[in-house]
Amino acid sequence: MTLAQTALTGLLLAALLAQAIAPSLRVLIVLSASGVACLAALVLGTATPKSLLAAVPWDVLVILVSLGALSSLLAESRLFDRLAVAATRASRGDPARITIVFAGVMYLVSGLVNNLTALLLVMPVQLTLLGLIGVERRYVAWSLGLVLVACNLGGAATPIGDFPAILLLGGGRMSFSGYLALAGPATALAFAALLAVVVLLVRPARDIPADPLSTRISCAVIEAMHRRVLVRRRIAAPTAVVLALMFAAWTLLPPEAGVGPELVCWLGGIAALALAPRTGEAILRRRFDAEAVLFLLAMFVMVLAVRSSGLFEALARALVDSSWPLELQLGLFLLLAGVATAVFSAGPSMAALLEVADVLARQLPGDAVYVGLALSVCAGSSCLLTAATSGPLAQALCERADLRDSAGAPLRFGFFEFLPVGLLSFVIIQFGALAFAGWALLR
Repeated sequence: MTLAQTALTGLLLAALLAQAIAPSLRVLIVLSASGVACLAALVLGTATPKSLLAAVPWDVLVILVSLGALSSLLAESRLFDRLAVAATRASRGDPARITIVFAGVMYLVSGLVNNLTALLLVMPVQLTLLGLIGVERRYVAWSLGLVLVACNLGGAATPIGDFPAILLLGGGRMSFSGYLALAGPATALAFAALLAVVVLLVRPARDIPADPLSTRISCAVIEAMHRRVLVRRRIAAPTAVVLALMFAAWTLLPPEAGVGPELVCWLGGIAALALAPRTGEAILRRRFDAEAVLFLLAMFVMVLAVRSSGLFEALARALVDSSWPLELQLGLFLLLAGVATAVFSAGPSMAALLEVADVLARQLPGDAVYVGLALSVCAGSSCLLTAATSGPLAQALCERADLRDSAGAPLRFGFFEFLPVGLLSFVIIQFGALAFAGWALLR
């Protein structure tokens, strides 16, 4: 490694580790690191701040902002609140059904809105129901943990569900329909396998005594609490129409039309906000996540500074030019992606690993590399509670709910409680990523 590669690599790894250890300070850490990276690249002669800013994928940021506005509109419409109540009714208060139904709802919702919004809409209803029926420590860990993993899998199922998938869509690496046709079935199979293992083998609800009267009363209480929560059709209907038109544009418009996904998102976001002017104005003032945009911008600049040293291309070339079989090369890369995501979190890992994936995709089928990478990042983000932003949020929601067991002791949902769920999820999803990559290479 050259001096430039060594210095910039050390800076990148230090920043990634620091933001993973102290997530509350991640914006400040990454902003500081990006500034130092710019100065280092300037001093070492690998790049200039102007060239780094010019290389930022602005289309990805446009997609993120536009989809964030649409997610906020759907949240304001209360559509998913009613969906959570419907999930309660479908579960009938049975602990095993609660786990299955709420995990399924979370999987579906996360494909349309961002993970944090999905959790804020669905998990509070589930926590209220768990508090009413009376649960034990082991059940809480597995039930909430499975919902959290379902949130990650649902986000990876569509090109608009999570940041790693958005990177693939915005960068033009994959089309909307191409990603959906491959990642959708792959995540669905991984989710079904995980659900089957948990329900049939782990059986977290086995220690909870059956009480039909209590479960019926609990469901009735939930419905009474949300009876006045009505869907705001003036917001839900136009937003749903705009989303449908966006899906149609992404799917039907040929590449020759010159209408990229960022333009579709931008026009769709503007149209949805304009059709609900009062709500749209409030969303722009209260819900615009400038912190997330600033974090991603700084992360892109830092990763691009490291790329300017030639490190990522050198690593990818060393892997591609080796005598190892293609299957082994891709398998090792995907395993590395999963482990790196578990340690450094999903967003930063994807931004860095994608540079290596681009080089690999010139020698290997792009579908195998990119979709396999998205699944591996999903596996890593599901491994530890701190690997995704949704993990600490789920922990905070559980603490706020103040769940207690039959003896009155508080029920926690923290790092170690989630760990068995996370390790099992990592194994199943990572195996799914490797299996998909093998299939894509052989087809």
